[in-house]
Amino acid sequence: MDPATVIGLLLAFGSVIAMVSLEGASLSALLLPAPMILVFGATLAVGIAGNTLKDVVQAFKALPKMFLGKTAKPQESIDQMVRFAEKARSEGLLSLEEEAASVKDPFLARALQNIADGTDAEDLRMLMEDEIDSKSRSDHANSKFFASLGGYAPTVGIIGTVVSLTHVLENLSTPDHLGPMIAAAFVATLWGLLSANFIWLPFSARMARLSELDIERMTLLMEGMLSVQSGAQPLLLAERLRAMVPEHQLKSSGSGGKKAAGADKSDRMDEAA
Repeated sequence: MDPATVIGLLLAFGSVIAMVSLEGASLSALLLPAPMILVFGATLAVGIAGNTLKDVVQAFKALPKMFLGKTAKPQESIDQMVRFAEKARSEGLLSLEEEAASVKDPFLARALQNIADGTDAEDLRMLMEDEIDSKSRSDHANSKFFASLGGYAPTVGIIGTVVSLTHVLENLSTPDHLGPMIAAAFVATLWGLLSANFIWLPFSARMARLSELDIERMTLLMEGMLSVQSGAQPLLLAERLRAMVPEHQLKSSGSGGKKAAGADKSDRMDEAA
């Protein structure tokens, strides 16, 4: 689990609470049920109105993964591709069928099974690219839904303020109550801006970033599996895949990478002899 979202939200709301406390104001003055119901309820309502029900359900189903999902570790995928390449070179492509039954990633399992079944390289690339594209479009729809909520919320907050100020104007004959009523009116605008920038837009950005990392991982696996199918040398395969990944996302080479490099050097020495 990557705690960035939880940490960020806690710091953001904590900053607001700290400001309210330092100003000597009461936090209860901001937790008014009426404007909060309007802002959150109406924002969700117009967000649902602008999408299909399936899109909405799918977007909310993606929330647990947003909080609990693990970020991709490219080096682990590279080490895995090197291991497959070593096995394919020593035991043949048909041996990858055993790996297909043991890997947990359905995308990778299907690729291994297709290679073991003798699927043509171009057909395999097409199948994997189509699956990556489908994943990308689904993730984009989830991110777009929460981005739309972030766009609606501030305007809904302003609507709530206008409605409340209308009520204030109806009570000009009671000036003693105007101050609290005006203050309460602007709470709707506050929650509109706060929910957009502290909740909906960060949710959208987080989903988009996790999707980017997942698509990068799937692309790395696709290129790796196609190289394994073509009989690429493990060391050269590892070097090529590492070149596809930003340096800051790579950790130092593990034992798997070193073993692959050693095995490939031995192969070259044997060939030279």
